[in-house]
Amino acid sequence: MPIVSSDITRRYSGGAGNTDPLASLGGAKSSTAIPNNTLNAVWPDFTGQESNDGITRYRCFYIHNAHGSLTAKNGKLYFNSQPANAGVSVEAGAGTSAVNGTEQTIANETTAPSGVTFNAYNSGTKLSLANIPAGQHKAIWLKLTTDPGASAKDLDQYELFIDVDTNE
Repeated sequence: MPIVSSDITRRYSGGAGNTDPLASLGGAKSSTAIPNNTLNAVWPDFTGQESNDGITRYRCFYIHNAHGSLTAKNGKLYFNSQPANAGVSVEAGAGTSAVNGTEQTIANETTAPSGVTFNAYNSGTKLSLANIPAGQHKAIWLKLTTDPGASAKDLDQYELFIDVDTNE
């Protein structure tokens, strides 16, 4: 049976039992999947002061291949859309750990991870991922930036896509 979308999950970092997106700052892969289409599943709301001053936050998650036997090959990650607020952007970068490794941990959500290059990947410029064997994972970092003076926007969201190939 080929790999299907439910076989490729996103999991929090921050330890095997972590369920808190605020603690997803690298370290061991959590057993908890990040829910799709769920408000604040990765980021908290920006405060008025943060919107006024501007802030950049980072999160680490793992792409996990839950298929029983097949390798997720030629993985690509990209954003299908960016936040609607012109003062807010999201970027991604591959983690520095090897496939199935444990990613570096950052001191707090405003500390950039070392050695990670971020980009606002889209359908024309996708982030290439390593092949991920069955039951293994690859770390990904997200960077969310709010520019100084960005206006507040309810339900600002973006779409993140992960594509993989499989040979059956």
